[in-house]
Amino acid sequence: MKIYDITQELFTGAVYPGDVPPTYIRKLKIKEGAPCNVTVLNMCAHNGTHVDAPYHLYENGKAVDEMDLSKCIGNCSVVAFHQQPDAEQMREVLEKSEKRLLIKGDAVVTIELARLMNEYKIELIGIEGQSVGPAAAPGEVHLELLGKEVVILEGVRLGEVPEGNYLLSAAPVKLGGSDGAPCRAVLIEL
Repeated sequence: MKIYDITQELFTGAVYPGDVPPTYIRKLKIKEGAPCNVTVLNMCAHNGTHVDAPYHLYENGKAVDEMDLSKCIGNCSVVAFHQQPDAEQMREVLEKSEKRLLIKGDAVVTIELARLMNEYKIELIGIEGQSVGPAAAPGEVHLELLGKEVVILEGVRLGEVPEGNYLLSAAPVKLGGSDGAPCRAVLIEL
């Protein structure tokens, strides 16, 4: 069984512009006589590889602990784009892909692609960037996807993963009432 860890290392990974970079303090240290090592974290819920919950953009949307975990775990397709896909290219992918889709490469989801994904009832969309939508206007894409409770998985690392179908596990940390949460995302060869 081959497992691909597609998670960024949190403290050296990418940070969305304007977000607080993650940091930690070693509160207790064995080398200083403590009985154990204890680490205290300071971070944004959207650092590293993470999941966005509907509450991220909808006041009455589901928080991360209320999300349907079956959308975060299950069969998944990985597809590579070497340039930004248009609607026709994405339609061809959606007609053959699983309901969980990871996009490998620099592509982003435009509003046109987000509407198409909702038409095909995609359950999870994952990308390598720290935001699923275009840098200049990510909000509209988030609203479209989160409005249909599509799980948005951002900041995955797919460089070593061949295109194909896998089992995905990307359950977010259960942060009660949070708009997002980090996750340990892995792909398992079928």
